[in-house]
Amino acid sequence: MRKLVIPASLATGVLFLLLFAQMDVARCGDQDIQMVDMLSGPSMAPDFILQDLKGKERSLKDYRGKVVLLNFTTTWCPYCKKDIPNLKKLHLSMKGKAFELVSIYVNESPKRVMAFAEKYSLPYTVLVDSDAVVARKYNVRGVPMKVVVDKKGAIGCYQCSSAEDKVGELLTSM
Repeated sequence: MRKLVIPASLATGVLFLLLFAQMDVARCGDQDIQMVDMLSGPSMAPDFILQDLKGKERSLKDYRGKVVLLNFTTTWCPYCKKDIPNLKKLHLSMKGKAFELVSIYVNESPKRVMAFAEKYSLPYTVLVDSDAVVARKYNVRGVPMKVVVDKKGAIGCYQCSSAEDKVGELLTSM
């Protein structure tokens, strides 16, 4: 009886490919790669309903017709805090365009997020995902994580290395 020996590097590569095939969009180095099903096109972003800081329910469908940057974040993440000036700048630069910046605070209480949003004067939409239900739908494994959704509700990029560039591209192409 012969034994089949598979080198560890080959087995790891096959496992990676299997995991990669399960994702609709992945990141490879500095490039965002979108996996497209030839029959159905880009994957649709999972819809959700979350409350904003005033208690109003917001749905991803509310933003249909706009390019949406979903920014999954927390109040305690140092990288997320460092990104706030960039997000404010992007938000300001997109005024009057078909764009919406939505920060989704994961595993946080509304009270804590409200205090944080006031402290940092966040001018964009802030939603609270206290139980991480939406984060699980989007397979968030760490923060910050950005997802760009096009005007039709399809994922434009996932774990975007340059969300700002993708937003600009989608605004000009549609």
